Amino acid sequence: MSVTVLVVEDDGLIRLDLADTLSDAGYDVLEAANADQAMAILQRRNDIKMLLTDIDMPGSMNGIQLAAVTAMRWPDCAI
Repeated sequence: MSVTVLVVEDDGLIRLDLADTLSDAGYDVLEAANADQAMAILQRRNDIKMLLTDIDMPGSMNGIQLAAVTAMRWPDCAI
C-alpha cells in the first residue's frame, strides 16, 4: 500500500519536481499551491499520511502555520 503525501509549494516548477520525485519513489502525491488549498484537501481526505510544505507562501498561512494546524488537527500526519 502506498503512502499519500501532500506537497504544498507555490512555485509550480518546484512543486512539479517534488511531486515527480516522490511519485518515482512510490508515493501517491497530491499537490497544493498554498496553505488554503492544502487545508481544503486535508479536510476532504483522510488518507494523507505526510505533509511536505514550503515555508514562505502567499495566502492566509505560511508553511510553519500550516504545519502547526496540521499537527494539531491530524496528529497522524507526518510533517
